[in-house]
Amino acid sequence: MTKHVIEALGKSRVVIENGKVVEIGEPLVKYCPLFKKYRNIDEFNEKTIKENIEYRISHFGMCTPSRQVRMNDFLSFGISELLSMALERNVIDAAVIVADGTGTCVLSDPEIVQGLGGRVSGIIETEPIASVMDAVGRDRILDPKRAKIDQFAGVSKAFGMKYGKVGVTITKADDALLIRNAFGRNVIIFAVHTTGTSMDDAKKMFDSCDVITACASENIRAVAKERALLQAGTKIPVFASSVPGKEIMLSKLEELGKSPATGEDDRPSPLN
Repeated sequence: MTKHVIEALGKSRVVIENGKVVEIGEPLVKYCPLFKKYRNIDEFNEKTIKENIEYRISHFGMCTPSRQVRMNDFLSFGISELLSMALERNVIDAAVIVADGTGTCVLSDPEIVQGLGGRVSGIIETEPIASVMDAVGRDRILDPKRAKIDQFAGVSKAFGMKYGKVGVTITKADDALLIRNAFGRNVIIFAVHTTGTSMDDAKKMFDSCDVITACASENIRAVAKERALLQAGTKIPVFASSVPGKEIMLSKLEELGKSPATGEDDRPSPLN
């Protein structure tokens, strides 16, 4: 039996054991325009959250030995899509992400980055799944015995593997600062899962990250008004907070045939 704890669908805490949903917490956010668009979910509640997580388990094996690890783009402008494109274009040589069944891992295959990162958010705790680790490559996993989550250690591992430029996802402002101070501009830092970010941490993210997704964060949106170099998307905005981040986002917009955005035409509710 393996236990996995994720935060998803309005930042609700969801516990999955042996492929079954055993616990669902109260969501901070009740409505997300992306889930309305892609899954026709009008409100996050115990029923809709359980149905969506069970769909992920049955559809691509999330948190089970049946986990699919390869995938093409899911969202047009998600963080995994940006990381995958950056790998394809040799902007970065490796991506350090967190995945169910592996914890922190170092990847260089764009399809695996998309497969592992594109459909799962907010992994709080996970345990090793042998089939997933074998598909990824155990040498790419920070801690194959425990599936530990530690993005700073993951970046250290990536440079130990002789990668020159590394992309990394973070959820905590302090982790971003540690990584930036230790590795400088050899790292492109992507802030994800930002719902509930304090104003102080939002400012720290704009100090240290390159790309920041707004999720349902009121404070990220507030700081972005003053400091974002570029915005993509009007439902869940993604912001460039540095010149390298802006260049990556512009490349993706060009690939999609889209233009930078301003404002929002729909937004999560309530913002946190």
